[in-house]
Amino acid sequence: MSTATGAPTASADTTTSPATTAGPTADGDAATTAATSLRTATATAAPTARGRARGWQLRFALLSLVWGFSFLFIKVGTQGFAPLQVTLGRVAFGALVLLAVLAVKRERLPRSARTWAHLTVAAFFLNALPFSLFAYAELTISSTLAGICNATSPLWGMALSVVALSEDRPTRRRVAGLGLGFLGVLTVLGAWQGFTGTDSTGTVMALGASLCYAIGWIYVRRTLAGVQHSHLSMSSAQLLLATVQLAVVTPLFTTAPTSYPVIPLLAVFALGALGTGLAFLIQYGLVAEIGPTTAQMVTYFIPVIATAAGVALLHEQLSWNTPVGALIVLAGAALTQSRPRPSRPTIPRTGSTTD
Repeated sequence: MSTATGAPTASADTTTSPATTAGPTADGDAATTAATSLRTATATAAPTARGRARGWQLRFALLSLVWGFSFLFIKVGTQGFAPLQVTLGRVAFGALVLLAVLAVKRERLPRSARTWAHLTVAAFFLNALPFSLFAYAELTISSTLAGICNATSPLWGMALSVVALSEDRPTRRRVAGLGLGFLGVLTVLGAWQGFTGTDSTGTVMALGASLCYAIGWIYVRRTLAGVQHSHLSMSSAQLLLATVQLAVVTPLFTTAPTSYPVIPLLAVFALGALGTGLAFLIQYGLVAEIGPTTAQMVTYFIPVIATAAGVALLHEQLSWNTPVGALIVLAGAALTQSRPRPSRPTIPRTGSTTD
């Protein structure tokens, strides 16, 4: 399951459960029974379908909100803790949520040493490194800009997959989307002004975090595509490994907090438990119910929500080129994810003749 969002997690299980529907069957010689069954099905199936539609749409909206607010949580968390400490708390709380669900469902973590080795690399590129880069980036850039930089992940993925994945062939539309997306990045950064007013180091870190997601997913596709484990099992192991990695590194570069301010602490907890743990569970359910293509549309709502949250709650300044550039980035990302429609076979006209 591939995402370019605030909390991507690797999984080799790329299959989704087909949706099943129950409908009445009518005997050919029982017209009355058939009509009754049809009326009963119409009366019961329609509310059920509407309820299911509202259900996934509500979860889709919740996922968009949680991931969109993740950049605000990062900004607030770094006001009380070092960036690496924020990231450590994020993956630790996220891992606790997934491990708790794993225990409730009585599933097991992977046992293969090879799988754990590949997940160690995945945890570094999909969690430990990008989460840390975003936390450091938001010391000097706004949460709004960080959220927009996150939306460039599909662009990086498209650029790298052309080189690393032989099955991803570039098309004119996808190449145009790549160029359009990076034009949007230049618009956000105000390239015509010489990038004045934007911290270049923080911006590069945020863009580098998005690049890490693309590298991590290509690695996962090349190394873990055939592993038979559930999304929950693989992602729990991955976040556990990311927690271990950061638990080793964080004491080397930071000192233990002397105080634990409530608001930053709650922000880190929300970032991990909601933005990393719960968000994964919601996305997994969406992918199984409505398919990965529709579920991945959440990527295009994240920068909008991140921008709204940053401006409304953190009073971040917003110039005209930021939302305009963000729209261009999203349009480019959408083009890079597009696929050509399958050609329909030509059906000869009835009664036509061929020479």
